[in-house]
Amino acid sequence: MPTAIAQGARIRTNTPAENAYNALQAASNNIALRQLRLSTGKRINTAADDVAGYITSRALQARNGALKKALLAAGEAMNVTAIAQDALDNISNLLTQIKDAASQASTGALGTAEKVALAKASYRLAQQIQFVVDSTVFGGKQLLWGDYSGTWAIGFYADNSILSIGVDLTTSNPDFNIASNNFNLNATNAAVSPAGFTTNFAGVSGLSLQSLNDVSETNLGIFATSQIATTLTSLAMAIDNVNKVAAYLGAIQNRIGSH
Repeated sequence: MPTAIAQGARIRTNTPAENAYNALQAASNNIALRQLRLSTGKRINTAADDVAGYITSRALQARNGALKKALLAAGEAMNVTAIAQDALDNISNLLTQIKDAASQASTGALGTAEKVALAKASYRLAQQIQFVVDSTVFGGKQLLWGDYSGTWAIGFYADNSILSIGVDLTTSNPDFNIASNNFNLNATNAAVSPAGFTTNFAGVSGLSLQSLNDVSETNLGIFATSQIATTLTSLAMAIDNVNKVAAYLGAIQNRIGSH
């Protein structure tokens, strides 16, 4: 008489086939895992891959992303300082040419007409300085008008606190070494009244590059024999101050490069 088989029970009649199927399934899963690791380039893709290592892996991924952003920020800060420094080098060169003209005018070998010509040529150099100042821009912001500042996160300390660096080109920064808007001449803008001209360019009290345009055969002004020594001294001080600002920016570039 037949015996009833309990529900859910079965007779294992093809055990080798089932073992082969399980082996194929395990191999397929293993291949899928290897393919995932190859496609992502990561050994740990889920917490199941390595429970302990998953936490470290995710932390490192987050830090890597932050470091990429820090690298971009460092590049931006480097660009700002490089643009400003190039402009300052240009200004220094132009001031040196103006000083050379003033030095030439101080000799007794030149007549009044020659001194006036040198002054007018120097004024055109001053106009070029104004152009350099006005065109020194980063991200739509003027860098040499005495009101620019920026801070960038360029790295992280061991405790994950942010390492930041700032570029301060405001008039309140003593390293910028100029008084209010001294690099923004306004001295070459005909629409500005004489009262609005900068008279302490590059931190030198009384130095007005606009005065170069006022030199005439009847009034040699800052190129007159009685004033030329003061003019030369003021221009030398202005060049020195411009170079100090460039050195300040160079120090920032070195700090960025060291990280």
